[in-house]
Amino acid sequence: MKIKTITCHEVYNYGASLQEYALLKYLENIGHTAEAIHYKPFYLSNHFNLKSISLKYNSFPVKYIYLLAKLPGRLMALKRKKAFDNFSKKYIKTGNLKYKKNEELKVNLPEADAYICGSDQIWNSFFQNGKDLAFYLDFVPKEKLKISYAASFAIDEIKEELKSFVKEKVYRINHISVRETSGVTILNELGIKNAVQVLDPVFLLDAKHWVDTFVKPMNEKFIFVYDFDSNPLIKEIAIKLKKDKGFKIYTVNKNIKYADKNFYLEGPERFLSLVCHSQFNITNSFHSVAFSLIFKKQFVVVNRQENINTRMRDLLQLLNLNQLVDSYIEFSSIKPIDYKKVETILKEKINYSKNFIIKSLG
Repeated sequence: MKIKTITCHEVYNYGASLQEYALLKYLENIGHTAEAIHYKPFYLSNHFNLKSISLKYNSFPVKYIYLLAKLPGRLMALKRKKAFDNFSKKYIKTGNLKYKKNEELKVNLPEADAYICGSDQIWNSFFQNGKDLAFYLDFVPKEKLKISYAASFAIDEIKEELKSFVKEKVYRINHISVRETSGVTILNELGIKNAVQVLDPVFLLDAKHWVDTFVKPMNEKFIFVYDFDSNPLIKEIAIKLKKDKGFKIYTVNKNIKYADKNFYLEGPERFLSLVCHSQFNITNSFHSVAFSLIFKKQFVVVNRQENINTRMRDLLQLLNLNQLVDSYIEFSSIKPIDYKKVETILKEKINYSKNFIIKSLG
């Protein structure tokens, strides 16, 4: 079967790139031909633009002073972009056509037997992609097979004014799966009762595949920090753990000055290597947790603000893990993860997720 997938493509985020790869690779593994639709709407297309500028700085000569001040950082970011572009070119299969709008997809439909939207936060209405018709497969004709795989709302509830929009668009999808239990609840409350929860696509491939394909050797013992929020508790835990254990601190966040080594300019392969070889992982990233589980690493999750924390909470609750902390005292009292127990639950949920795809495709 020929399958086209659509997700947040080329957004230069480790998790986004790896989940996109994983779904395509799994579909290929079970005998299908799969390609990602090269969909880059305007709001996802301004990454690493040397000339982009806030309106408040858009007057002469302020504009040029601002651009000059920002130039070193943007040139560095372009190096990072190249690493991600190289990953996409090598591992993410796409068609030749590029699209910027849902209407363009309708007019020149990418040919396929089935269409899958997901995974990642494609239905997160806090951002523009959650309001984009394309991510609900609106461009796909009624008679074509439409599937959502691990689509994420990433929040516990959607705004009242968006409920009718979401209900109408999701209702058209033949087989519906979401990544969080909160997503199932959202759809149930909208009258859509056939949605199920599945795992993120990265779990569809086993640790051996990830290691054999992407992981590079790293010889030193280190703590890996991946922090979206410059969280002071993450810094506190990392520095104390370094002092107690003698491990170095590695990161991929450019603004973490307390790290011994920074890999900000490198792509998804390095991210996977860091998680895989770490002695301990301190994070508030969903995919850093996901790969810690895949590689059976010890980790702790430092709480983010509650309205965006549903992804992490759901995954940890599913696996009966209590690795979510709000203080150093809580961190000090958490027990090491027993991966024998985790593996039993995870294996069952992985099989369920794979079966959802197989049955949906018929």
